[in-house]
Amino acid sequence: MNQTLHTRRHFLRTSILGGALSWSVPAFLERTFFSLDALAANSPIQTVTGKDGPILVILQLAGGNDGLNTVIPFENDAYFRARPTLAIPKSKILQLSGGFGLHPELSGLKSLHDNGHLAVVHGVGYPNPNRSHFRSTEIWQTASDANKSEQHGWLGRYFDSCCEGADPAVGISIGSAQAPQAFAAEKRRGISFANPGQFRFNLGKSSDPDAAEEFFRSVNEMDHGMQGGSIGMLDGPADMDGDTLDFLQRTALDATVSSDKIFNTVKKTKPPTPYPAGKLADSLNLVARLIAGGMPTRVYYVSQGGYDTHSNQDGSHARLMGELDAALSAFTADLKAQGNFDRVLTMTFSEFGRRVAENASRGTDHGAAAPMFLLGGKIKPGLHGEAPSLEKLNRGDLIHTVDFRNIYATILENWLQAPVEPVLRKRFSTMGFI
Repeated sequence: MNQTLHTRRHFLRTSILGGALSWSVPAFLERTFFSLDALAANSPIQTVTGKDGPILVILQLAGGNDGLNTVIPFENDAYFRARPTLAIPKSKILQLSGGFGLHPELSGLKSLHDNGHLAVVHGVGYPNPNRSHFRSTEIWQTASDANKSEQHGWLGRYFDSCCEGADPAVGISIGSAQAPQAFAAEKRRGISFANPGQFRFNLGKSSDPDAAEEFFRSVNEMDHGMQGGSIGMLDGPADMDGDTLDFLQRTALDATVSSDKIFNTVKKTKPPTPYPAGKLADSLNLVARLIAGGMPTRVYYVSQGGYDTHSNQDGSHARLMGELDAALSAFTADLKAQGNFDRVLTMTFSEFGRRVAENASRGTDHGAAAPMFLLGGKIKPGLHGEAPSLEKLNRGDLIHTVDFRNIYATILENWLQAPVEPVLRKRFSTMGFI
């Protein structure tokens, strides 16, 4: 068989251009794709992809979610004393166990917990916490110590060290033109999209291009305010380095997320259950449809902004909790209907929690430790870790009882089947939620 034809068939079968793709690209881009695929084919490491292996979905709650009003210690009087106007009444709390319950807007997550698909990890943070949105986000995304800076993200190091031979779309970030710093890697793995100009469709007479464009516009117009309750996902730093081959690769990767591939995947995978309105729901809808369409992606990254609730927190936080709950409930129902629920682990994180005491503006200020949610078909449900004390505080902040890198180590080792030390730079113990 002609080697070029064989290479082309193998590439179209195994890469992001396979499946529903039936478009032409300029010759120099096609040659670039073939060269990249040939390098992958010759690699001694050919691991599973998102087509047939476990998938991780990361949901950033950007701005600093108030963990105490998310997972509520309703049997602790110190909670009610510290929050005379913001404390959730005990009668409204969705009770779990051990004196803890969920915000009343999280009824869908409560059902997931009751059905064995939600884990809550108490008191997640890191030593010497930083209250800056930017620096704390950087620490979470690079898995660095608070007194060190890392150039590459923890997921980028995972892509580099564990995903040799994987498709260029090994990671997809939705809602920002610039990839999150968690994706920063030596080999530039992963892709992101936010510009509606990337999604100009030629859908034929029977399709509605305006509706398609509107869908992607709603996904990609994420809120990037940098103060108050509007703060959105913080992007990783722009990377202007690289040679001509890097440029060609990036151009090729941009082509792979252009209209034909993404829209054809979405077009053939109609959501089996309705999604609510909203940017987070749209993003998770898109993730579910890409999973259903057989994308080879291992890690998806989405964000919900607005958690910087310094004033009048009550209504805004309840709205955010409701949006989060509705979006995750629809996403879960979608994955179950696809038969992919057991293959997907969803993790939420926020760069920090809030202070224990409310402030004079009926809000909460930047804090430290906070709970995390992990949900999926193979999760070990319940409450994990030790809840921080509300009496023994550090400058008004909860003291973390679980290092966030213990969460990452657990996901790497027990979910992604990846070695921990090459990614996190040192060994961290794992937990029991997987």
